[in-house]
Amino acid sequence: MKVWIDQDLCTGDGLCEEIAPDVFVLLDDGLAYVREGATIMAESKGNAQGAAGMATIPESQLDIVVEAAEECPGECIFIEP
Repeated sequence: MKVWIDQDLCTGDGLCEEIAPDVFVLLDDGLAYVREGATIMAESKGNAQGAAGMATIPESQLDIVVEAAEECPGECIFIEP
């Protein structure tokens, strides 16, 4: 499973990072991004795909990533097979 965030919908609330900090991170621009290990899917962090990048969800994190998507006020977290 993979996860990505639609930056146009992100409210910068930070709930996703609180729920699943190993998968989501809030950056200085006030928006949330997905991460895969040390790689943050943001151009400002050297990732050419930028926010369009998708992170693989570790099996151990799947339940909390789903919870983060359900709790997100901006409904901007998308999970794909």
